[in-house]
Amino acid sequence: MWLAIIVAALGCYALKLAGLSLPERVLSNPLVERIADFIPVALLAALIAVQVWSDGPALTVDARTAGLGFAVVALLVRAPFLVVVIGAAVVSALVRLA
Repeated sequence: MWLAIIVAALGCYALKLAGLSLPERVLSNPLVERIADFIPVALLAALIAVQVWSDGPALTVDARTAGLGFAVVALLVRAPFLVVVIGAAVVSALVRLA
């Protein structure tokens, strides 16, 4: 187990070092800049999908989906962040209660 952790840590370090070692001309390429702008969004979307629709090894649709739906609508109408988070939690709780 420790070997896997050490190998993963070294891999993460090497990946970070490779990113820092890229020449400026590569990083200033408009295509690279555009892709780099979308990477955090894709990672966040993947994390949300895993947290909302996974239950161990299985996929599930439950109250979390309703909370996510509320959050999406609240974000579309540009609600404040606290309203989005608290509202999603309240909607999820009410669906679980029902």
